Amino acid sequence: MNPYRLVRARPEPAFTVTFDGREIEALPGQTVAAALWSAGVTAWRTTRGEGRPRGVFCGIGVCFDCLVTVNDRANTRACLVPVRPGDTIRTQDGIGHEG
Repeated sequence: MNPYRLVRARPEPAFTVTFDGREIEALPGQTVAAALWSAGVTAWRTTRGEGRPRGVFCGIGVCFDCLVTVNDRANTRACLVPVRPGDTIRTQDGIGHEG
């Protein structure tokens, strides 16, 4: 059974954001991390030295593994930031700065 039906929730309509040029749907109230996970994306950052994939680890903004670039702003913690209609989200390489 759909969990929305169990609690009689009526979420507002989904909207579109882009992740690395691909459109994905998000729901009002979701964080960037939740929207990415819902779209099947589990990693959106690579480590500085070895380029290893990272996504959500702690989910509460302590570990900084979920850093992503949102609307050209690097080092955004995806687990804390609400996703908004039209957001442009990109995979972040390393620390997210040029050079």
